[in-house]
Amino acid sequence: MKVKNEITGFFIFSTVSLLLFSCYRPGNNNRKIFHYNEYNGIASLDPAFAKSQSTMWAAHQFYNTLVEVDEHLNIKPGLAKSWEIAEDRKTFIFNLKTDVFFHDDTCFANGKGRKMVASDVVFSLNRIIDKQTSSPGAWIFNSRIDSIAPFVALNDSTFQLKLLKPFHPILGILSMQYCSIVPQEAVKTYGIDFRRHPVGTGPFSFVEWQEGQALILKKNPLYFEKDSTGNRLPYLDGVHISFYDSRATEFLLYRQKKVDFINDIEASFKDEVLTKKGALKKDWEGRINLQTGPYLNTEYFGILVDPQNQLVKSSPLHLQKIRQAINYGFDRRKMVLYLRNSLGTAAESGFVPLGLPSFDSAKVKGYYYNPEMTRKLLAEAGFPEGKGLPQIKLTTIAVYAEIANFIAKQLEASGIKLQVEVVQKSLLLEMTAGSKAIFFRGSWIADYPDAENYLSVFYSKNPAPPNYTRYDNPVFDALYEKAMMETNDSIRYQLYQQADQLIINDAPIIPLWYDKVIRLVQPNVKNFKTNALNLLELRSVKKE
Repeated sequence: MKVKNEITGFFIFSTVSLLLFSCYRPGNNNRKIFHYNEYNGIASLDPAFAKSQSTMWAAHQFYNTLVEVDEHLNIKPGLAKSWEIAEDRKTFIFNLKTDVFFHDDTCFANGKGRKMVASDVVFSLNRIIDKQTSSPGAWIFNSRIDSIAPFVALNDSTFQLKLLKPFHPILGILSMQYCSIVPQEAVKTYGIDFRRHPVGTGPFSFVEWQEGQALILKKNPLYFEKDSTGNRLPYLDGVHISFYDSRATEFLLYRQKKVDFINDIEASFKDEVLTKKGALKKDWEGRINLQTGPYLNTEYFGILVDPQNQLVKSSPLHLQKIRQAINYGFDRRKMVLYLRNSLGTAAESGFVPLGLPSFDSAKVKGYYYNPEMTRKLLAEAGFPEGKGLPQIKLTTIAVYAEIANFIAKQLEASGIKLQVEVVQKSLLLEMTAGSKAIFFRGSWIADYPDAENYLSVFYSKNPAPPNYTRYDNPVFDALYEKAMMETNDSIRYQLYQQADQLIINDAPIIPLWYDKVIRLVQPNVKNFKTNALNLLELRSVKKE
């Protein structure tokens, strides 16, 4: 009898799932469903584990944060309608919106979602730092929040945050998906299964997830946000996410109008769609809306500079002039034009990328292609025309091998010989974290929209990660620490720029390019906007 019941239950579940999936399938014109493919898959729907872009995108549909980032990277209200900062810059008081409800779910009495209150904020943020949660986002509050009572509900609509010391980027950190507000009833009811049964306050609520097949979301009819004319958001009826792991399949689905957009272009078909200058080819005009813009990601080669490390001691890269010579020795603009179809901007300023408010290429002077300067620096370092200079090994991953070989060929013309070693990404991460790679490929994507996120990569008190180069400069550290205490944006930006210039001069890195967001969007999708964090924003999207 037990087996029979299980079979019957499975049949009912499968039948219901089939009906749900058919309602959200491409081609159903009665409902406005947004379709996209997530070729990387989604590991969890629990925001405490929103480490990857795929998980962040999903979490952003289910949940809200106290504050959020708009398309121009400004901090704006989320669940908090306003906030005050004490004179000492260590105490933040958030006044919460009082018309926000969690999604209807069986974890609540009578299955009806209750009102979100300040104690939910306390629970959610404490959950991130709770060792039992094992959240990869626990680091966001490390050495930053008060050690006694960092999170306090003063009443149902007032939340207090206390810091150990002033830290200006804290609002940006609170906008991260890690800081999404969840109800404790759902976490307690579902336990470890909360990863696949999300309950939040967001514009969409959970319908079904067949891992590796599809994830389905439906419109939250009680979502608290409205547009400028008073219409309740979102406009879409739902979201359907597929999980094909082939970019070629994803592109085929786009051509068949079965997905509404593609994020980024796979190398094998970028030449089919784009010119070398990054414009849409004529054959695709009218079939694709091309969206591009700055993306807070700096691609670079890192150089280990720890003077105590044996790899450093035995390498010519311990010489600043050799590191600078490499920086001058290749053409970033040509590299981006021919190998990237202009999907990026040559990194000829600092490590802080284009797109951040503090970025200013006139104030932070980087490196440009100048083979004469390369030869001059080689001679000054004791290796005229590269004579006597040992071969330098560059460790990278397969998708960047073409770029590494391009740079190696250009450097060889000036007397610098590179050996390009291609390894698995997991091995490269292990090597860089353990200071076992002297010269390595890296990238840094912003977690929050503040230059501090990039400069922290070189702060000597930080381990690897993020300080993979093991850079240690007391002058830089002093600038970094002073910037963290500065409340005036203009002065803080000046400090950021001074610190960034110092990094560039010392050259523990070879900046390559500042990345771009690129999206191929179906022409019938409207109000689909992006920002430099490349967050998937669907609240205001319409389909015609």
